Amino acid sequence: MPQRPYNFSAGPAAMPDEVLLQAAAEMLDWHGSGMSVMEMSHRGPQFGQILAQAEADLRELLAVPADYHVLFMQGGALAENAIVPLNLSHGAKADYVVTGSWSQKSQLEARKFCDVHLAASARDATGYGSIPPLNMWKPRRDAQYLHYCANETIDGVEFHFVPAQCDLPLVADMSSTILSRSVDVTAHACIYAGAQKNIGPAGLTLVIIHRDMLNHALPSCPSAFNYGVVAQNGSMYNTPPTYAIYMAGLVFQWIKRQTEDGLQGILALAARNRKKADLLYTCIDSSALYINRVAHDCRSRMNVPFFLRDETLNDAFLQGAQQRQLLQLKGHKSVGGMRASIYNAMPCAGVEALVDYMREFERLH
Repeated sequence: MPQRPYNFSAGPAAMPDEVLLQAAAEMLDWHGSGMSVMEMSHRGPQFGQILAQAEADLRELLAVPADYHVLFMQGGALAENAIVPLNLSHGAKADYVVTGSWSQKSQLEARKFCDVHLAASARDATGYGSIPPLNMWKPRRDAQYLHYCANETIDGVEFHFVPAQCDLPLVADMSSTILSRSVDVTAHACIYAGAQKNIGPAGLTLVIIHRDMLNHALPSCPSAFNYGVVAQNGSMYNTPPTYAIYMAGLVFQWIKRQTEDGLQGILALAARNRKKADLLYTCIDSSALYINRVAHDCRSRMNVPFFLRDETLNDAFLQGAQQRQLLQLKGHKSVGGMRASIYNAMPCAGVEALVDYMREFERLH
């Protein structure tokens, strides 16, 4: 198979070649069933097997305890911004930590359904570039939960710790970090993640939720978004995103096969992801042309935004990258600059190719 371009898209993002090839081979006939997974009844035995295996593999990868439910839902993390308060706020109080554009969207959406308080905010005159120290957080003792975004894909800010000291049920948007490293599921009441970054194609949303958090939905919550109803029906209250679940299951199996420095699975990916991020940040920090504005202790290993000190060179930089088959490097429209998203499926060779190009471009300009 010829070398494909390196796709640095923030999402929908690159997927492992092995997974795409396997899905292509099984497109017309899944395991002798005579059907594509796209054509299967979601209540048939074949899809039941796919769903059960996907859940079992995810539970193994993240060490999800038995008292947590794994829900396969739709609507993406953006919909979860409403679904979470509809299910967990009791229509009362919910606290939010704002460290970037996505957690800002989360708290604004939650205000439609409950009393929202900002326990901490990192926004300053230049935007977002840090996480406030925990001793500066001011959560309310009577809030129903504390929400944070584990990684801000636009701003490049990542939590490298779990803020469990706040003594409130933790809810985390892990859309862009899930499965990139180990996570303490038991420190959270609820974790949710859109699939289109580290899990698979867009259309699937994962929710991992403790059983005690179920069955508290507001009366106005749609049944298909009621965590208790979804859990009771094994994620099949409505037709689930069957093909996206199948693809996610292939990705889970791919993750289990990964090795790096004697490590396996998620531990291997975490080690690889550290190497990729360190290589790219070292290039930026040693440069006179590029700059990253995020505090060193919370730089994202998944999304690396950077800026050219001479922004008149932006178009030339992107054109040169395109010619070298380095794709989707333009930064989000709200912040500008560049952004390299280096999720699990991005090989080290892709980051090495980007760094080589960045150094060459700087020499020329």
